[in-house]
Amino acid sequence: MKHIRLFLFAGIVPTLIACGGDYRDASIGAISEVMVVVDSTSVKGPVGAAIDATIGSYILTMPRYEPRFDILYRDLRSRLDVENVQKHRNLMLVSHFQDSSNVGRYVNGLVSEGIKDRVRNRQQHLFPLKDRWYRDQWILIVLANDAAELAEVNRRNGDAIANSLYEVELPRHDYDVYRRGDQPQLADSLLRSFGWTLRIQHDYRLGIDTANFVSLRRWLDDNDRWIWVHWMEDVPNIEHVKKEWIHAKRDSLLKIYFQGTREGAYVTTDFRRDNSFRFMTLNGRPTFEAKGSWVMNDFSMGGPFVSYVMYDEAQRRLYFLDFGQFAPKYRLRRFVYQFEAIARTFRTASNP
Repeated sequence: MKHIRLFLFAGIVPTLIACGGDYRDASIGAISEVMVVVDSTSVKGPVGAAIDATIGSYILTMPRYEPRFDILYRDLRSRLDVENVQKHRNLMLVSHFQDSSNVGRYVNGLVSEGIKDRVRNRQQHLFPLKDRWYRDQWILIVLANDAAELAEVNRRNGDAIANSLYEVELPRHDYDVYRRGDQPQLADSLLRSFGWTLRIQHDYRLGIDTANFVSLRRWLDDNDRWIWVHWMEDVPNIEHVKKEWIHAKRDSLLKIYFQGTREGAYVTTDFRRDNSFRFMTLNGRPTFEAKGSWVMNDFSMGGPFVSYVMYDEAQRRLYFLDFGQFAPKYRLRRFVYQFEAIARTFRTASNP
């Protein structure tokens, strides 16, 4: 293929900064979509396979498997291609020193000799950039000495790459949740009444309100979503909290509060499917996160859930937050990520 001339104008885009504001256009592209700029001959080989197996790997904790991120592979064949890929919100530029394609020439022209030396010495292969050409951009240059090393770099660092993008994406999902507004009065009422609150999307409604258990629900015929919070008083620590305890506690609450219309039907954890469990810090509190699928005990319905068990030492309270959804007509990944964004707005009277 005849090489086109990809001038270094790509790295010299005027930035209009005034009074501390960024007045450039916003980047484009869907949430959870990654444009990977790589020579087309590499997509079907080890490099493409490594990218597919990492940032494109499937989320196994949902009833229907979906990739962590949607990947759009792009080659560069014209100057217009360069201009278009530079607009994208999430952008990976993937190449190696032996790559003589347009992508190789373009990526090698973007980086300095100092960066190239670090790659040659195998000191560094990932070079993140932020808002390089447009606002709200996550950009990662992945550069290696040859194709084999490039595939290995993507395999070895796949989780780290995906996790870094996930942290950037969370505020975007936060915006997606609350772009039509929230309910500060309801949030304030929860804080005054129960000593905890979270930011509530505009169309959730208060559901169950009983002893140490409150639910919120966003009811649509084809996209039913709910949040519930349960809290336990005078808990000295979280040493007793384990994966088995969380599942058992969750199922006992679901059996009481989430019953179906058929007699004897209720929501329970679907252990036929994959589930995950990890310890993390959420809003400064030690927290356990559990993800998986729920199902009616008669197997008539099902969907994804995300649960958080967190401890507030000042209140001596153990909180159980649970998010679930029934939306058989929709892709579910977006809503699971939204649940995770909402969970990060949770706060208590001891840490408002």
